[in-house]
Amino acid sequence: MATRVYGNADTLALRWRRGGDIVGDHTLLFAGPGERIELSHRAQDRSSFARGALVAARWLLNRPAGLYSMQDVLGL
Repeated sequence: MATRVYGNADTLALRWRRGGDIVGDHTLLFAGPGERIELSHRAQDRSSFARGALVAARWLLNRPAGLYSMQDVLGL
């Protein structure tokens, strides 16, 4: 399993791991002295990501060329 870490104790750190048959295992971690809050999402397969890509592709039909984000697609 590969792990990469960016940042240090005084900055926002970004870390990810890839290995085995893990397709989507995401955890957002807020840590302070003596405590932490974690929000996790685990995908069992890639079908949910594919559905999101199809929603975005349909949304893009007949739109002018430009830079869009999923926030645009979802109307956020």
